[in-house]
This record gives sequence, C-alpha cells and structure tokens, in this order.
Amino acid sequence: MCHSSVTAKHESLRTCYNRSVIMADSASESDTDGAGSSTAAPQSASSSKTGIVISPFRLEELTNRLASLQQENKVLKIELETFKLKCKALQEENRDLRKASVTIQARAEQEEEFISNTLFKKIQALQKEKETLAVNYEKEEEFLTNELSRKLMQLQHEKAELEQHLEQEQEFQVNKLMKKIKKLENDTITKQLTLEQLRREKIDLENTLEQEQEALVNRLWKRMDKLEAEKRILQEKLDQPVSAPPSPRDISMEIDSPENMMRHIRFLKNEVERLKKNLRTSELQHTEKRAQYIEEERHMREENIRLQRKLQREMERREALCRQLSESESSLEMDDERYFNEMSAQGLRPRTVSSPIPYTPSPSSSRPISPGLSYASHAVGFTPPTTLTRAGISYYNTPASTSTWAPRTASRDPPQEEATVLINLNVQRLPPPPTHTLQVSVIAVETVLRP
Repeated sequence: MCHSSVTAKHESLRTCYNRSVIMADSASESDTDGAGSSTAAPQSASSSKTGIVISPFRLEELTNRLASLQQENKVLKIELETFKLKCKALQEENRDLRKASVTIQARAEQEEEFISNTLFKKIQALQKEKETLAVNYEKEEEFLTNELSRKLMQLQHEKAELEQHLEQEQEFQVNKLMKKIKKLENDTITKQLTLEQLRREKIDLENTLEQEQEALVNRLWKRMDKLEAEKRILQEKLDQPVSAPPSPRDISMEIDSPENMMRHIRFLKNEVERLKKNLRTSELQHTEKRAQYIEEERHMREENIRLQRKLQREMERREALCRQLSESESSLEMDDERYFNEMSAQGLRPRTVSSPIPYTPSPSSSRPISPGLSYASHAVGFTPPTTLTRAGISYYNTPASTSTWAPRTASRDPPQEEATVLINLNVQRLPPPPTHTLQVSVIAVETVLRP
C-alpha cells in the first residue's frame, strides 16, 4: 500500500516535470518568434543557413532549470527510498500483527473452552444443590405443616375460651351500659318535669306580680286623685277673700293637713320604691333561674346528642369490622379450597405427620388444616360465618354458657320500655355481627361508657 502511494507520487512528479519542460519550450519558441519579428531579415538568413539557433541567455536558463530538475529528481528518489523502507517496516509490522492476532485468537479459543468447561461444572453442581434443596424443602415443609396444625388446634381451643369469656364480659358491659342509659333518661325526665314545674311557677309569679303591680298602680292613682282633689280644695280656700277671722280649729286643721298630706305622700313614695325593688329582685332571680335551667337543658341535649352520635359511630365501625372480617374469612376459605382442589388434582402423595400430638379435626371447621393431612377426612366447600339472631335490646345480651348468639328475653316495666325505645330502634336496624367481632364490640361499649 505504501509502495503504490510512492509510485503514484513519483508518476505525478514526472508528469509535472514533463509539463514544465513543454511549457519552457513553448516559452522559448515564443521568445524566439518575438525576436525574429524585430530582426526578420538577419534571422531568416541565419536560420536558412544553420537551422535553429539558441541564445546563450536562454541556454543558461535551460541548464539551470535542468540542474534544478535533476536535483528535485534526486530528492524524489531519496524520498522514494525512504518510503520503500517505511513500506517494508509496515509490512513487517503487519506480519507481526497477523501472527499476534492468530496467537490471540488461539488463546481466546482456549479461554472460551476453559470457561465453558467451568460453567458446565458449575451448572452440574447447581443442579445437584437444587435437588438437595428440594429434598430439604419438602422435609421442612412437612415439619412446618405439622407444627402449624398443632398450633392451629391450640389456637382453636384458646379461641373458644376467649369467646366464652368475651360473651360474659360483653353481657356485663352491655347491662351496665343499659343501666347507665336508663339512669340518664330518668334524670332527663325528672329534670324536664322540674323544668315544667318551674315554668308554671314562673308564669304564676308573673301573673301575681302583674296583679300586685296593677293593684298598686290603681291604689296610687286613687290616692293621687284624692290628693289632687284636696289640693284643689285648699287652693280654692286660699283664693277666697278673708270675710271673718279664722277659727283656731280651722287654723290647726290647715296647718295639720299639709304635713299629713306630705307625710302620707312620702310614705306612699317609700312604699312604691320598696315594691319596685322587690319587683326588680324577683325579676333578677327569675331571669337567673331561667338562664340556669335553659343552660342545663342545653347541656343535657348536647350530652344526649353526643352519646347518640358516639353510639352510631361505634355501630358503624362495628359493621365495617364485621364486613371486613367476613370478607377475609371468605377469601381464606376460598384460598384453602382452591389449594386443596389443586393438590387433589395433581395427585400428590400424602405427607407423613411428624407431630407428637394426634390430629383430631373439629366438626365445626370445614377447611383443611394441612395439605398433606388425610384429605378424605375434610369436607370440601365454603361455609359462611355464623349469623346472629336479632335481640330485643342489643346483640350482646347472650348467656355465658352458649357460644352462639340468641335473644335475651327479660321482663321490664313500662317506664323502662319507654326509656329504651331509642336504643332499640337504633340497634334493630343493624345486621347481626359474627362471633369474630366480640372483642371489637366490647371495646366499642367501653369507649361509649368512658366519660
């Protein structure tokens, strides 16, 4: 490749040299033609005699150009030699690189073969390890299923005990709550009766005060009319001319009558002020008592509304928890049934039970305890959660000896029935809760009972 580039460069230099020679010849011919035109006669004569005549200046120029071209040719030859040497060096380097590539390729093939062999050995080891892990997993799964079955039996017994205990506690809390509600309702009834009585007394007091005030006003008007009449009579007597000397009796009467009149007026004024003060004090007491009774009534209403809202919230929360528990139980039942069907369809071998406690399935449970424990002893299917019967007062009034929900019939007096009408209406609208919500219901009752 380097040799071809050098030869191409040499050829291009040669063509350039030929072109320069041709151009120099054409220039010399043009110079000679110009000189011949100026001296046509002598040159024609000389050319006709000796042929082509070159001037010494032109000859020297051509010799100089020839020397320069020879020098350039030498330089180009030297460059050609250097390029040939470089080409040889590059060919040797290319040969070395080919040898190195061959060795590298052989080494890469050896490394690939070694890696493939090592990977194959690792795959075989992993397959063996996988088989051992599968065996260990089966053993561990058998042990875990047996352990879980034993724990599940223990939890079922504990659950039954807790259900009985929760039923007793729940009945106690509900009875306590009912007693408190009845007591509060009786207090509200008594306070309402006292409030009505106070209202009637207030109306009676207002009527008596109005009557007394009217009587006092009438009495004062009569006295004022009498005083006006006496004043008019005295004024007439004073305006009459003196006809005879007044008698001592008349003088004493005239002197005494204004004082008595003023004294009587002052007495009447004092009495009016006293009655006004009494009226103001009675009005203030009445307004204070009325405001107090109104405030008590408002507090009682707010407390009643708050308790009703709290009870409604607890009932809604209980409904939500009942729904969630029933959904989760149904999903667990369906998952167990699906797993059992898959295992029975695959026809896997029954696993041995390594638990020291013998397994006795409860008649109430319908889902399998373990996939490997006697598939024929369990009924396949889905059993919904047990429902409760609606009670007259609450869903939690059940006897402690039974684990199912049943209404509690108790004899009550008519006032107690009237007091529990609101609670019965709110409770009978709700669906019966499952047995899993006993603890949640007890917590709700405790939150309602908390002050």
